[in-house]
Amino acid sequence: MNLTGNNVYLRRLEVSDAQDLLDIEVRNFEFFKPYTHIKDEEFYTLDYQKERIKGNNERSETDLYYSFGIFLKDTGELIGLTMLAEVLRGNLQSCFVGYYLNEEHNGKGYTTEAVQLVVDYAFNELKLHRIEAGVMPHNIGSIKVLEKSGFHKEGIAKKNVKINGKWEDHQVLAIINENC
Repeated sequence: MNLTGNNVYLRRLEVSDAQDLLDIEVRNFEFFKPYTHIKDEEFYTLDYQKERIKGNNERSETDLYYSFGIFLKDTGELIGLTMLAEVLRGNLQSCFVGYYLNEEHNGKGYTTEAVQLVVDYAFNELKLHRIEAGVMPHNIGSIKVLEKSGFHKEGIAKKNVKINGKWEDHQVLAIINENC
């Protein structure tokens, strides 16, 4: 299944994508570092990335986590990842959205397009009611991606996520499915 936009498409990663995913992680280590938790050396191995893809796909089968590669429509190049994490059912019908993009492709609208595609999937296919995102307040680019995708600011979660050994505040943004 592909989710197709004007410039990018999303699809679940396959084990055969592990090398491309590893390349993104290694090439963007310094770029991603200020915004994510510290990963051990094993994360940066091909075997780990293969297992990561398998595990993410298994969690999709159990309706807990949906991970999609972001691919350029013209070339088929893997340029990033987006995910719907911590899917909750019952009275909540919600999840968190996350994403990252290869630094060389930032600023071209690809992340916004990918987020819009994954939100559409979450609302129309998964029938979720609410999607939340947490972004470090100084990550203006990421906040703009979410706002362009229809998310609204809700407040600041103080010392919410441990990033590189330090508890960081996060701007909470959300979008609601008014048809659910």
